[in-house]
Amino acid sequence: MLGWSVAALLVILILVLGWAIPPRASMISTDRLGPENSEPVAEYLARAQDSLRGNDSAGHWALISFTAGISADHLPEYSGGLRISDAVYHVAIDRVATPVVDIPLPAGEAVAVASQRSAAAAVGAAHAYDDRGVRTNAVVAARLRANCPCLVGLVVYGTLAELRNIAAHPGVRAVEALPADASAAVFAVAPLLPEHRDLADAGLNDGPVPDN
Repeated sequence: MLGWSVAALLVILILVLGWAIPPRASMISTDRLGPENSEPVAEYLARAQDSLRGNDSAGHWALISFTAGISADHLPEYSGGLRISDAVYHVAIDRVATPVVDIPLPAGEAVAVASQRSAAAAVGAAHAYDDRGVRTNAVVAARLRANCPCLVGLVVYGTLAELRNIAAHPGVRAVEALPADASAAVFAVAPLLPEHRDLADAGLNDGPVPDN
């Protein structure tokens, strides 16, 4: 399991402080899953719903966003048996900017369920620029290790019909699909966080960092 954690650290695509730095794809691309920075949530939800319209039977990359975070052991209940390529984690702390962690995954449900440990290891190893960042990362890593309900998004691959079925699942806030011709892994991912109510923005970063 240690080997998997180390491997995951080497392939982390996105580790950002809140929404201060929008995540980037590894190659130049205009494709993006998730709301734009400061996009009204209602507009994004409508846009995500529109992306599921159509009758083609091709596979589409899609982002599942949850109404509330879940723990990784509940992941199979929401994936619909589809191929999972990324698990996205975020530990929400009131008025504290915390990192969004995107863990790329090989095929296999068991690996996806184990990804929360990799997220904890990634945050624990991340460089922080000041004492506040060090303390924030320590709290986030500890909560992830404790199996907090902090899985906020999944990137999956499925047909529009399969994705519409997932969108109807209780606890799923939105499913947004890319066009069928979008290249694998050549797109940015910026999750709609459960705490985003009016705007998909960074929020405040002026609150105390808790000890645990």
